[in-house]
Amino acid sequence: MQRDDLADFLRRRREAIRPADVGLAEGPRRRTAGLRREEVALLAGMSTDYVVRLEQGRSAQPSAQMLSALARALRLTEDERDHLYHLAGQQPPRSPGGATHARAGLLRMLDLLGDTPATVASDLGETLAQNRMATLLFGDQTRFRGDRRFHAWRWFTDPEWRQAYPQEDAEHHSRVTVADLRATAARRHGDSDVDGLVHRLLAASPQFAALWGEHEVAVRRSDRKRIVNRQVGVIHLDCETLVTPDLGQKLLVLTPQPGTDAAEKLALLSVVGLTHFSA
Repeated sequence: MQRDDLADFLRRRREAIRPADVGLAEGPRRRTAGLRREEVALLAGMSTDYVVRLEQGRSAQPSAQMLSALARALRLTEDERDHLYHLAGQQPPRSPGGATHARAGLLRMLDLLGDTPATVASDLGETLAQNRMATLLFGDQTRFRGDRRFHAWRWFTDPEWRQAYPQEDAEHHSRVTVADLRATAARRHGDSDVDGLVHRLLAASPQFAALWGEHEVAVRRSDRKRIVNRQVGVIHLDCETLVTPDLGQKLLVLTPQPGTDAAEKLALLSVVGLTHFSA
């Protein structure tokens, strides 16, 4: 671990970011260049004291989870993210089989979307980042580990996860989830990450196995969703999916369906606070 270089790198990256770049107000009487340490701590979900100790070269070796949170908070590019891991004496996340870190440009788009729920996901359905409104709507989907990181795994193996959608919509969501995974499997033919997930799903879920056998293939570009939120009820949303040129990551943006009360319910949800799912 290169403590002094790590401290200098973190400090310089913090000072290079404007508050507006991460969705924060500039505010009056701001004398600090870039972000304040407490703002980095807030964005990364860690204590301000820990950020201070890192920047002063007084911390123990940060965990991979802490480094990932810092990389997201500081909007690091993939090269900068890898450099951060090396300075901390950690191996960067493996990416040949799929991204594990949201692109900096997509993170900036999340910030700009403000009160519109949006998430960044990998092509395997792992949520890499969410903005505040997406977290209010679905809960924190970045917290999962192992196979639970993947939407398809949660959908087909965890009955509670389906409670976020009306029961009558379950068949549609099952089909589009499998068809989207089929498209990824075809594009990444022979990839052990994809093949392993599919193999485990085939063994774990008879419904997945049956749908997989139908060989439907489709990359989701747009969809209509009804989300069941425990605090405000059913919300009717349009989902638009923007895919990166290499198809490795996608930005999912959820907007209120015209002619429904979705906009009012999202505004109410923003005031009510975080939704907690037992899943």
